[in-house]
Amino acid sequence: MKKINKIIALLMALLTAVCVLASCGGAGETKETEKAPEQSAEVKAAETEAPETEAPADLSKEIRVYTLAGPTGMGMAKMISDKKSGKSELNCTFNVATAPDQVTAEVVKGEYEIAAVPVNLASVLYNKTEGALKVAAVNTLGVLYVLENGETVKSVSDLKGQTIYATGQGSTPEYTLRYILEKNGIDPDKDVTIEYLSEHAELATRMTSGDVKLGMLPEPNVTAVTNGNKDVRVALDLTEEWNKVAPSDLVQGVVIVNKKFAEENPALLAKFLEEYNESVAFANENVDEVSVMIEEAGIIPKAAVAKKALPNCNIVFLEGEQMKAAVSGMLEVLFAAKPQSVGGKLPDDAFYYLGK
Repeated sequence: MKKINKIIALLMALLTAVCVLASCGGAGETKETEKAPEQSAEVKAAETEAPETEAPADLSKEIRVYTLAGPTGMGMAKMISDKKSGKSELNCTFNVATAPDQVTAEVVKGEYEIAAVPVNLASVLYNKTEGALKVAAVNTLGVLYVLENGETVKSVSDLKGQTIYATGQGSTPEYTLRYILEKNGIDPDKDVTIEYLSEHAELATRMTSGDVKLGMLPEPNVTAVTNGNKDVRVALDLTEEWNKVAPSDLVQGVVIVNKKFAEENPALLAKFLEEYNESVAFANENVDEVSVMIEEAGIIPKAAVAKKALPNCNIVFLEGEQMKAAVSGMLEVLFAAKPQSVGGKLPDDAFYYLGK
């Protein structure tokens, strides 16, 4: 009996020990549980914190767009047509100017959102407005050609000793011609005579009549002249000549955007640039159709001229780092030729809009 009692006592002792251990374990779990709410709150905050999302584009907001007649505006033709026909979601007001000065005035006043301008003018305006604009895309590469009523000019070297009539004094055409001449060993101030006229149309008329033998003109004036006088031919493609001697693309036109608009409406700007890219692609792939749109928009007076000129106008859409490399390279060449051609100094990195 005593033996049984001892066994029972031993079992009771073991049971008590197990309960004590279980109680300690439970206490440990309780302490861990007490810590849990603090950890859960942190996890919950991280999980429930809403990620930053870009506000959707406000398509009802007006976008005042300025462009130039000629190649600079050709890539916008479909956008202008879509606006008139109600196909575009964007609320754009398009203005086609016949001279850069008309666009310059609006940019300086800040009464625009987007504009297509010559590349050097973009830099000049950036400096003039103390950085109140950005360049968002390249829209036009080289459009300059040397025309001859005759057969004497086969290469750049053949220009030595000649009198060349040209337009665009003080802007990209002048510096492009001078750069090509210099890189081919021709002093533009001594070895040739360059006579500048104020208007493309005046030079085109004089070449068509036969009054001028040798001239530098951009498209679509080139097409107008060769259509009007079968004795006039394209002697030199200055884009090809530029590419032989220059480290960068021959950039002629760019798209600039009001800095305030770009910062406040990134989604809307992205939508505009997307449609503009599509408009440029359409222009290059549907020449017959877009030529009619170009005439209707007042970018070029005649669809037939636009149709023939368009393949030679180098209409493009370059954005991001590709745009920055092309524009900065071109501006460096212009700055080296004449600092005032780009506004006295090269733009800093804030000049380039690389998107969000």
